[in-house]
Amino acid sequence: MVEDENLEACSEFVGGEDVRKGGFFDCFWTPIYWFKMLANETHWSFVFGVLVVYGISQGLGGAFNRVGTDYYMKDVQKVQPSESQIYQGIISIPWLVKPLWGLLTDVLPILGYRRRPYFIFAGLLGVVSMLLLSFHENLHIAFALLSLTAGSAGAAIADVTIDACVAQNSNTRPSLAADMQSLCALSSSIGALMGFSLSGIFVHLIGPKGVFGLLSIPAGLVFLVGILLDEPFMPNFSYRQVNQKFVDAGKAMWRTLKFPDVWRPCFYMYLSIALSIDIHEGLFYWYTDSKGGPSFSQETVGFIFSIGSIGSLLGALLYQNVLKDHPFRNLLFWIQLLFGLSGMLDLMLVLRLNLKFGIPDYFFIVIDESVSQMIGRLKWMPLLVLSSKLCPPGIEGTFFALLMSIDNVGLLSSQWGGGFLLHLLKVTRTRFDNLWLAILTRNILRVTPLCLLFLIPRGDPNASLLPTEILGPKEEAGTPENENIELVSLVSSVDGK
Repeated sequence: MVEDENLEACSEFVGGEDVRKGGFFDCFWTPIYWFKMLANETHWSFVFGVLVVYGISQGLGGAFNRVGTDYYMKDVQKVQPSESQIYQGIISIPWLVKPLWGLLTDVLPILGYRRRPYFIFAGLLGVVSMLLLSFHENLHIAFALLSLTAGSAGAAIADVTIDACVAQNSNTRPSLAADMQSLCALSSSIGALMGFSLSGIFVHLIGPKGVFGLLSIPAGLVFLVGILLDEPFMPNFSYRQVNQKFVDAGKAMWRTLKFPDVWRPCFYMYLSIALSIDIHEGLFYWYTDSKGGPSFSQETVGFIFSIGSIGSLLGALLYQNVLKDHPFRNLLFWIQLLFGLSGMLDLMLVLRLNLKFGIPDYFFIVIDESVSQMIGRLKWMPLLVLSSKLCPPGIEGTFFALLMSIDNVGLLSSQWGGGFLLHLLKVTRTRFDNLWLAILTRNILRVTPLCLLFLIPRGDPNASLLPTEILGPKEEAGTPENENIELVSLVSSVDGK
């Protein structure tokens, strides 16, 4: 039923043209009509923001940043894998305070605008930090971490505004919630595919510091979003009420979190991420080691990650077309189980079992990366949809940012837990004897969240999950059902009316 409505909306947008002709024509044009339908049903600025932030900044730029940072820590700063794992967690700290960015964009306009100044600030922050890393010679590790963290903060500030729009549209248009998350995921996956395909080549040609210089371009595009976005001007905003609005938003978030229907899924999301400890840096050092590992080149590492992006893209498509209507609990059970089993491919690779079966390292790791990324995306998508449906009316942006920060605390716990495990097992730049044990420990921990699935609701994923006690204030406030989203405030009480 939802798909039929979407197709009808697409047909109306293009002048009533029939898109259901079947065959190759349908396969080619349906994604375009779907894209136009989202732009028509929400607003073009929303779709444009998603493409820039998710597709170019986080997808393409994130891929360059990941490969560039890995080689920067290994070859320029020359740190141990356990240290690099800890540093990666520090760089991600700005993502932990996403509720702060959400509150600022919701209740504190700058020069009469709520969204544009924050995009401009995020873009400037990214440009300056990346250029500093690129042009400064022999930058101390502390200042390098500060610059990388500043760039991460710019990405987080830009991200929280788009997340706010997604959350609001998910409440006003519940039937499009999965479609909007799919747009975000597809933009990110396609951008990452392009980025990883090119990142290794650029690291080889211009080095990791040169790659940081290129990353100023996506940050500049975020700056451009702030310039071009159409947003209503608020000349008479009362700044004296900002403190009270912060307090009110905090109370609203706390009141919402106290409901079991809300805090139980949040608790599950944190534990399911934190228990899946991250030992990526240990595996990366082993991949590129000339003695104990396969000794992959920069181009090969970038290509392997790009194949992983294809797996992530397939996961997003599989969720959108097959799995999005399945109950959350049943879906997460099978995905979490597959997530744990997929880690055994890493174990086979490190133990060199693939060579005993006559499978080359390169071919095996391509399969490993693509399967792992596909299952990882399938695990992440229902959690995103679930998070968007837990946001109460009036503070969608701030509360969605809070839920994402909970997930990011889980990622930080996972990274630091993996770093501690690598240090405990004495996995260093040149010693990988116990790397197999770290992988086995990680795989066992990955399946432990199966015992916590009772925290996830069984209900229809297309229905509202919020209790009526939370949904009530929206009706009393008279919030319009079909409010056009032009990146306006997500807090109805701060309109300044």
